[in-house]
Amino acid sequence: MANLIVRGGKKLSGEITPAGNKNAVLPILCATLLTNETVTIRNIPELLDVIQLIDLMKSLGSKIDWDKDKKVVTINNEAFREDLGDKGFPLGMRGAVLLLGPLAVRMNHIEVNTNIGGCALGIRELDPHIDILKALGAKITTDQHITIDTSDGLTGGNIWTDYMSVTTTENFIMAASRANGTSTLTNAASEPHVQDLCNFLVQMGANIENIGSCKVIVHGVEQLHGTDFTISSDHHEITTLLALGAMTGGEVKVTNAIPQYFPLINKVFKKLGVTIEYEGDTAIVRKNQTLEILSPYTKNMLPKIEAAPWPYFPADLLPLMVALAVKADGSIMFWNKLYEGGFLWIPELVKFGAQAIMCDPHRIIVYGNKTLKPATVNAPDIIRATVALLMLALTIEGESKIHNADSIKRAHPNFIENLNKLGADIEWVE
Repeated sequence: MANLIVRGGKKLSGEITPAGNKNAVLPILCATLLTNETVTIRNIPELLDVIQLIDLMKSLGSKIDWDKDKKVVTINNEAFREDLGDKGFPLGMRGAVLLLGPLAVRMNHIEVNTNIGGCALGIRELDPHIDILKALGAKITTDQHITIDTSDGLTGGNIWTDYMSVTTTENFIMAASRANGTSTLTNAASEPHVQDLCNFLVQMGANIENIGSCKVIVHGVEQLHGTDFTISSDHHEITTLLALGAMTGGEVKVTNAIPQYFPLINKVFKKLGVTIEYEGDTAIVRKNQTLEILSPYTKNMLPKIEAAPWPYFPADLLPLMVALAVKADGSIMFWNKLYEGGFLWIPELVKFGAQAIMCDPHRIIVYGNKTLKPATVNAPDIIRATVALLMLALTIEGESKIHNADSIKRAHPNFIENLNKLGADIEWVE
């Protein structure tokens, strides 16, 4: 486990380009299995999850060339295996569940070990993915394993999911794009990375209606072809960089900032006294923001920021705004409607002197603009919560230490190096 030493109290300023969205890369890599033609993917971040998925695909027969300097991957799946052998489906690897949809198209039988775990945010269910494949005509049997039989092919189907699951939606879109007939998913997820996957498949020849909505209609096609696609910027990283500029009093410019996805995110910034400006697709936070929590018109209510599936404010961005609220003048409630474990890291934040009360597993109240001090904290296995602890440490004069901060490397390539280029003083230590 690697730790971070943070020497805070410095303004972060400068111009930076964010990484590609990891959450788009993983399903798009899997979606290349829907064709045997060559596919080129650009703006690929070099991250552990991406490396593991590429290594797995190579072990199963994919021919993959990765120019890490140019961030370009070229894939051809013509020699991909026709079965998974005795080991069965590799469910233990992060992101592997996204292979279910494409493999249901390529293979007649898939065996899945049912021993599935979760993460610090909550249990990740397999059931919705199986339900999707059943709706598309797969035959499911269970004993010690789950067996998925698609030997008769996939057919169009309709399904209304219990909740807006990103990976379930992505598996549906991938499988339905090659099914025989029209398929409809109601209560579909619509995050930027889901839209990236849809746009990638359309470039390959898929027929998808209502991209970006909660009701996605997919008309299956017989074949998909190769394409050349560029991954969108990571909206999580863009938000982090802008928040850090505001928190430290510096001026940060973020290029390739996908402003079309940011109206609500910028509205939330405004609630905390931060104004985001644009010059083309470059987002700018000017120096010395007010950092004052905006009072609602309904005076007898606390200001609040609610997070839920897109187009709500994203739950993954909530920790970043919690860190920003600690520096702002006033009080505000945060409500995570998605994850039951989304605030279990708050006791680590309090070690810095932050004042936050946990109302229940889903809601906290932050009392901002209190005296803060350097601290040694333990990072949870939650990427954005670890980033939030780092963000707060960067605003405090003196040396802080964040234990077990490796999760940052799963989402942000060269993140620490990039922050140091903006004026931070951070180093990895064992």
